Amino acid sequence: MKILILHRVPYFKIEYHRGISHDLHEVTYFGTDRALATLPPGLRCERVSRPGTRPAFEEARDWLARRPRDFDRIISMSEYELLDAARLRGHLGVPGPPVDQADLARDKVLMKRAVAEAGLRVPRFVPLPDFLESGAPVPWHGRTVLKPHRGASSEDVLVFDTPGQAAAAVTGRRTGVAALDAGHGLEDFEVEEFVSGPIRHYDGLVQDGEVLVLSASEYVGTCLRYAQGLPMGSFQIPCPEETRAWVSRALAAVRIEDGSFHLEAIVHEGEPVFLEVGNRVGGADVVATVELATGVHLPSYELRVLLGEPVAGTLPEPPAGPRRYGWFVHPGHHLAGREFGGLDGTLAFRADPRVVAWHELPPGAPLPDHITYQAGETVLAGIVAGDTSEETRDWIVDLFDSVSVRTRPAALTTAKQVLA
Repeated sequence: MKILILHRVPYFKIEYHRGISHDLHEVTYFGTDRALATLPPGLRCERVSRPGTRPAFEEARDWLARRPRDFDRIISMSEYELLDAARLRGHLGVPGPPVDQADLARDKVLMKRAVAEAGLRVPRFVPLPDFLESGAPVPWHGRTVLKPHRGASSEDVLVFDTPGQAAAAVTGRRTGVAALDAGHGLEDFEVEEFVSGPIRHYDGLVQDGEVLVLSASEYVGTCLRYAQGLPMGSFQIPCPEETRAWVSRALAAVRIEDGSFHLEAIVHEGEPVFLEVGNRVGGADVVATVELATGVHLPSYELRVLLGEPVAGTLPEPPAGPRRYGWFVHPGHHLAGREFGGLDGTLAFRADPRVVAWHELPPGAPLPDHITYQAGETVLAGIVAGDTSEETRDWIVDLFDSVSVRTRPAALTTAKQVLA
C-alpha cells in the first residue's frame, strides 16, 4: 500500500512504526524540515520537505502537480491538518472521510448543531456575526464564552459576565484578540452560554462506528485557566455503560466512524453537556495514561483502522490490577522571555513511588513562547498512579497547591552582547 502522511505531530508522539509496517508499505512523510527532523534516522520511508508557508493541502497539491503519483491512503494525525488531508483525498480520489465529514469534527458550531439534533444537550450558542447583527437577545443571561470555531488549547477564548459585555467588547474592538480588534475574522468565532460543572474528557478508538476502547477522565483545572498560566491535569474515573452509550451517540452525530477520538463534556446537575470532540488522540499525556490503563496505544490502532485493518479482535487485554492514572502539566508560556530557574515545593512529590513519569525543564532553559502541553517544552509534565480516582485526584491537587516556578531574566544573545 502507498501511504502519504501529512507529518506535523512529532514522531515520538505517534510512533508510526507501531501501527504501520514500513517494510510492507511504501510510506511517504510530507512535512516541514522541523517536522521531518523528528523521524528516526533509520526508518524506511520517503521524506518530502515542504516550505510550511501555506496550508499543507496547497503545498501537497503543488508538489504532486510537479511530480504526479498515486496513493492508497492519505493520513493526518494532527488536528490542524485533518481538513487538509480530506481535501487532498478529494482532489486525488483517495478513499477516506470527505471534507464535510471531517469538518464536523473540527468546526464547533457544526458539531454542536449535529449533537443537538441527535437529542443530546449542548450549551446554547450563536455564531458571532448572528450574535452581533440580530439585535434580538440571546436565550441566556449570565456568563458568556467567546471562542473560535476551530481553535485549540483555549487560545483566544474569553469569558464575559453577560452577553452584553461580550458584544460591547467585540464592537468596541477591545477583546485582546488581534483579529477581532482589527475588525475582521468575525465569522471564525461564536458565543455560547457558560455551563458550570466538572469537565470530563473521553478518549478511545472507534471502527465502523463501534466504540472499541473508551477511557473516562475528569480535569483538574481547565484548558482556559492553563492558557492563562495555571497548571492542569486529569485523573481517570469509572466509565459506566450509560456513559459509553452517550459517547457513542455523540460520535455518531458528528460522523466520527473510524480512528481515535477526544471528546469533552461538562457534567451539569448530573447531566452531560457536550462541549466538543476531535477525531484524534488527546494531548498532554492522554495517550500514555490510556495505554497504561487499557494496554492500547491509541495512535497505533488508529493507524491500523485507517489502513482498513480490522482491530476488534486484536486489542490487548487490560493490565491486571487496574489503577487510576492521571497526568499533570505546569505551564511556562505565560512567563515567555525568561529562563527557567527551577521548581519549589516538589521534592516530596518527585520522590513519591506513585509517580510514573516526571519531566522537568533543566535550569536555564528558555520558557516557551506558545501554549504547549508537551513534556520537554513546558515547565513540568508527568504521570501519577493511584489505587482510586480520589487518590489520584488529591495527589494532583496537592502538587498544584505546593509547586511554584522560579525564573530569571533570559541571558543576552551573543549578537546582543556584541552590540552592547
